[in-house]
Amino acid sequence: MSDADGAASVGGEAARRRTFAVISHPDAGKSTLTEALALHARAITQAGAVHGKAGRSGVTSDWMEMEQSRGISITSAALRIDYGGCVLNLLDTPGHADFSEDTYRVLAAVDCAIMLLDSAKGLEAQTLKLFDVCRSRRTPVITFVNKWDRPGREPLELLDEIEQRIGLRPTPLNWPVGIAGDFRGLIDRREGGYVKQRRTPGGAHRAVETPLTPEEALEADGPAWVQANEELDLLTAIGADLDLKSFLEGESTPVLFGAALPNFGVAQLLRTLVELAPPPSAPHDAAGRERAVDAPFSGLVFKVQANMDRAHRDRVAFVRVCSGRFERGMVLTHAATGRPFATKYAQAVFGRERETIDTAYPGDVIALVNATALRVGDTLFDGPKVEFPPIPSFAPEHFAVARAVDSGRYKQFQRGIEQLDTEGVVQVLTSDVRGEQAPVLAAVGPLQFDVVKHRMEHEFRSPIELNTLGYSLARRTDADSAPKLAVLPGAEVLRRRLDGELLALFSDRWRLRVVRRENPGLTLEPLLAAGDDTE
Repeated sequence: MSDADGAASVGGEAARRRTFAVISHPDAGKSTLTEALALHARAITQAGAVHGKAGRSGVTSDWMEMEQSRGISITSAALRIDYGGCVLNLLDTPGHADFSEDTYRVLAAVDCAIMLLDSAKGLEAQTLKLFDVCRSRRTPVITFVNKWDRPGREPLELLDEIEQRIGLRPTPLNWPVGIAGDFRGLIDRREGGYVKQRRTPGGAHRAVETPLTPEEALEADGPAWVQANEELDLLTAIGADLDLKSFLEGESTPVLFGAALPNFGVAQLLRTLVELAPPPSAPHDAAGRERAVDAPFSGLVFKVQANMDRAHRDRVAFVRVCSGRFERGMVLTHAATGRPFATKYAQAVFGRERETIDTAYPGDVIALVNATALRVGDTLFDGPKVEFPPIPSFAPEHFAVARAVDSGRYKQFQRGIEQLDTEGVVQVLTSDVRGEQAPVLAAVGPLQFDVVKHRMEHEFRSPIELNTLGYSLARRTDADSAPKLAVLPGAEVLRRRLDGELLALFSDRWRLRVVRRENPGLTLEPLLAAGDDTE
């Protein structure tokens, strides 16, 4: 194949890719929607549930034992789905606020996001934070209003909240007939069709759809049909129609209504992703230069996960293909070290299930097995050197000293703490004063500590005890400021093990303000905040 033919092939394959994440507040139904999308794309034959009911399987994307027992997503997962002539790379994200940092890393690897709203609650705190990340990255957002089969708010009220609180102009693509909790069906605004939907037992299979003519709809749904059409007239009058340009620029959001658990409206969401979500475009490297999608291979490591296969205790690096064609077995260059990196063990991932992948294109996610040298934010490339901007770490707000319960298992303790640090489960901080036997774990939320304790005991066979420290925020400092900060009350300086960066920890914002005021020459820079980082 000539270089021109190869570039054309890469460009054509990239155009078929849709790489997206689902973001939401906890309990909005994110993992349920993930299952419903896979079900409608015929990637699975029966949906699981996240409610922990007897006899129901766990969701495909929630593969960790702790996720299945608690019914929450605590780590991101990748699912590759073929649908409508496209390859959909769905990156499921943790919904709980304590795992915001994992979600942020995933958002660095997608081209579009589905913002999932609970019909009764609308925009919630965690959704707002994640949307701010999308805004900062100029990631287009499609909104799916979920749980319309349960009591909730008026649809026009929800649209107004989207526009007023986050500044996105909502452009509904479908419209519900019947108020929330009395879901009759959906009107397609662009094509004008009306579809009644009937759930299957338990919502385990695709909903049964029955198209009706306007006359049949009026006879079947009477006042609800009339009211829905009056609301549609209002939307048309105010110009709430799809504008592809403003959507791609992050100024408007297509809105769809539905209910993920009984699989209502999910098919139209899939079609919308294929039609509207952008394919991969040229990313910018660390120097601000564009890397064309048909340039030689390059990829960004956005996640590292250990022990997905308990039988082999493996370590997997998830890599978003940014440019070029990936071929299994090719020898790439690790940008951070300049060393060669072999790709013999490359796989496509569907939740916990994996299969060998021979080729991949921009937008695809490849899992490199036993990638012990790779860390989150690393770049791999072929040909001329390229390096993408690092993925920033969040500012931790919770701190605890970790110690091995059994001193005889200290090697397992060291190995486990190092692995969890590399994965980004927590940040590990050390100092000469505390020593390596008592590292400080830094987390965005306390639930991360529960994950650490569970995994240290069950995966690394080294139970730990955690002693909470009285700090609540961290600031980046330098070698000149560190000795002065170390002797101040209510402060401590530690070194981040992963990158050697110095962090100053403070008991509270008041203490930080006092230190700033009394020591104006000290270096105290904010890290990326999980929420409001004002002082």
